Amino acid sequence: MGPFAYRSWVEISLKQIVENFRAVRDVVGPGVEVMPVVKADAYRHGAVEVSRALATAGARWLAVSNVEEGAILRDRGIATRILVMADFLPAERSGLLDYDLTPVIHSLGDIAEWDRVANARGIAGDYHLKIDSGMGRLGTRASVSEILAAVGAAKHARLEGLMTHLASSANYLTTQTEEQLRLFQGICSELAQAGVHPPILHLASSTPIAYGRREAWQRMVRPGHAVYGYVSPVAKGTAPPRLLEVRPALTWKTAVLAVKDLPAGALVGYGGMYRTIQPTRIAVLAVGYADGIPHRLSNKGRVIANGHLAPIIGAVSMDLTTIDITHCPPLATGDAVTLLGSEGGVSIDAQQIARIAGTISYSVLCGIHARVKRIYVDSEEIKN
Repeated sequence: MGPFAYRSWVEISLKQIVENFRAVRDVVGPGVEVMPVVKADAYRHGAVEVSRALATAGARWLAVSNVEEGAILRDRGIATRILVMADFLPAERSGLLDYDLTPVIHSLGDIAEWDRVANARGIAGDYHLKIDSGMGRLGTRASVSEILAAVGAAKHARLEGLMTHLASSANYLTTQTEEQLRLFQGICSELAQAGVHPPILHLASSTPIAYGRREAWQRMVRPGHAVYGYVSPVAKGTAPPRLLEVRPALTWKTAVLAVKDLPAGALVGYGGMYRTIQPTRIAVLAVGYADGIPHRLSNKGRVIANGHLAPIIGAVSMDLTTIDITHCPPLATGDAVTLLGSEGGVSIDAQQIARIAGTISYSVLCGIHARVKRIYVDSEEIKN
């Protein structure tokens, strides 16, 4: 087969990802472990390649969502500790031991089950226990006495970590974060009084790191978005000065399939949702919502064509998107257009796209489909 031309591709800088990781490490200081989150194929940056680069740069922990994600990393030679944050399904539990993965446990009954599985293998199974401190998703809401009983009854499972997830850390008009911190810290204090001291405590993802919620850093932080170059803007209220500066590591491009001229009054795309008001030159791009372009960018989004912003006109189709290049320098079939990134002094990032599409930047990045080719633009050795 092949060779094939790239219709749509992303260019990823592993060097920038490592620089972002180091920026996080510099902010939190040497006493706080930094565990990059590489779930969802490292937010579509490529989990194996990203994990290798981060491990080389000194990351000792990585976080994934499920057992399969962790197993893929192990099969590709990733030797760091790997925390599985959202998977303790019955069929997956033996895989945690097979691939030397550390589970997050979300209910006290599962501590006994993990103890049983570890005992059957004749090993001690480390685990992290998640506290539902107010987000209302995964995590136990049990009392401290119930937690102590469950932890104490497990003879082959060791409580290595205690964690929670902050629901509103970018919102400074609500006290939810402070309430969650108080609840978590209270549980930690009561456990300590009873002689239970998990060596690792972790609460903070990218936003609490970036805006200096130091009481949430504890002994480990879990940056995801920040590793890939994004810090969520404060949703509401006035935040303290931002401590963390990072840069996006991914540029998304596509090829021009066709260039043509339309007369005034021509309809463009499904449903004829756009009508030209003057003679218009269009370019048809080899990318659509099957590749991850949000359909809500129809008639609203923009791309960068030859260093100039060009509007998306008409509906975003499954495999094609049309742009107005009337006021851009000439384009030809096969030329590259930038969907996300910088070109000629003009930039479009995932947060800008998200605002137009009515979504979040995480969704924009994670929505880039696997059929979009990944190209790693810097192959230089990454050192500590």
